[in-house]
Amino acid sequence: MTTGVPTTPTAPRQRRSPARTFLPLAVAAWLILEIWLLGLVAGAAGGLTVAALLAGGMVLGVVVIKRAGRRAFKNLTDTFQQAQQGVQPTPQQPGRGNGLTMLAGLLLIVPGLLSDVAGLLCLLPPVRAWIGRRAARSLERKMASAPAGTFGDAFQQARIHYPDGKVVQGEVIREDRPGQPQGPDTGYRPPLAP
Repeated sequence: MTTGVPTTPTAPRQRRSPARTFLPLAVAAWLILEIWLLGLVAGAAGGLTVAALLAGGMVLGVVVIKRAGRRAFKNLTDTFQQAQQGVQPTPQQPGRGNGLTMLAGLLLIVPGLLSDVAGLLCLLPPVRAWIGRRAARSLERKMASAPAGTFGDAFQQARIHYPDGKVVQGEVIREDRPGQPQGPDTGYRPPLAP
């Protein structure tokens, strides 16, 4: 008798990450809190005040994102001009980039009072520098703890061997061992040319 249930053994289920478990709950709690705060402010100051706060936050967010985009484009063109002149471009310090400024603008655009406060906090230079340092440390920690053979390991090795950031062109040569199957992709390939 066939039941439609597969009889082959299945691999054990991987454990779900805590971020995937708690992120939807955190977003739902944040939305409920935003709606409750908007209702509280509307009851105290009126609906027009809430509408003006939300509209002002959206306009300020658009201005912040537009300004950060212009600054990013200017930095990009300056870097290209320096590279064409043969000058080594100066690296940016953590917290000096435009990523957090654009995040602040996005948080200001999202309707809500908590997101507006978070966006305004991200606009403050000391907060931006602190978040930038924390993000850089976290990224370095994750790259150092990445298992061998992953992209993180390759990046870490490149950083160790080439600290000045130069890119060295090369190709990977795989030596076939005897007894390996020969297929259409195992033949000679000419080297890559620029």
